[in-house]
Amino acid sequence: MADNTTRQAYHDPKVTTALRRFAISITVFNILGYTVLGFEQPWLWPFVALAVGYTMEIGLEVVGARAEGRAPRFAGNGLRGLVEFLYPAHITSLAVNMLTYVNDQVLVMVFGVAAAIGAKWVLRAPVRGRLRHFMNPSNFGITMVLLLFPWASIAPPYHFTEHVDGWVDWFVPAVIIVLGTMLNAKLTGRMWLILGWVGVFVLQAVVRGAITDTAVPGALATMTGVAFVLFTNYMITDPGTSPSKPASQFAFGAGVAVVYGFLTGAGIAYGLFFATATVCLVRGGFLWSLHVANQVRAHREALERAAPVSPAPAPAPVGTPAPVGADVDAGSDGRRVGSEVVNA
Repeated sequence: MADNTTRQAYHDPKVTTALRRFAISITVFNILGYTVLGFEQPWLWPFVALAVGYTMEIGLEVVGARAEGRAPRFAGNGLRGLVEFLYPAHITSLAVNMLTYVNDQVLVMVFGVAAAIGAKWVLRAPVRGRLRHFMNPSNFGITMVLLLFPWASIAPPYHFTEHVDGWVDWFVPAVIIVLGTMLNAKLTGRMWLILGWVGVFVLQAVVRGAITDTAVPGALATMTGVAFVLFTNYMITDPGTSPSKPASQFAFGAGVAVVYGFLTGAGIAYGLFFATATVCLVRGGFLWSLHVANQVRAHREALERAAPVSPAPAPAPVGTPAPVGADVDAGSDGRRVGSEVVNA
């Protein structure tokens, strides 16, 4: 989910507002999920996930602040500062638990939360002079669970509306779309990313239908599920791990759709999560390569500025005879001397 914990994000009122609204939304959604909709994880697990997420976030911040010689970011603004600092951990913890199903193995869920929070301190790249995490935390935690524990799976998509029917089946995704669109249009500014993701997702479904004989209506029907709507509005659009420029946003979203189409066409399950992790990893590598290229260029320019400049040779005094064999104008009379024949 979108847990944009960049190093400067806590000082951006717009980002803080987005985090607050999303933290409230995912909390309400979990409450409804366990009481009305049909979430299948044990009801105690969200509290376990939150305890692990909060502990990891605060502990790593204390260690990081001490190593960097600064005050912890949750200090200095009382309870409000602590609450705002914990918004991303709150979102990540609930998202990892909500979107994975690991049977009764609670430690596997705990591992997913810990991996998601810890990755923000390990997998970072320089952006505008600051190290920022480039892997979507919630998606990374879920991906690690799926890769390291092959028996685990994502939560069944039907459990988002398992205990409701009729018009409510449509009402739930409609509310998510409306709230998510407002959030991304007004606060995160990631509508170009959504356009690239959704547009190319439709295209890859058609291409797979032509190449692999996939039923195109079935491939497109994925877009009507609550899981897809949640992913589109609240995970792939994470401002902390996605580009900000419109063209880059579109390319990022389109890239996730292309990788998803390739993975799904190859018969690999859970393509949404693996595709997002792949594109985030590619973006992180690009940011590092850009940083290295800038460092090399800056070093070369510094060497060029520091290199001594050779003085220009002084002009020869008037009347100095030309070197033997030189082709020099003799004067205004048209005669030339040197290696050429002198013409009278």
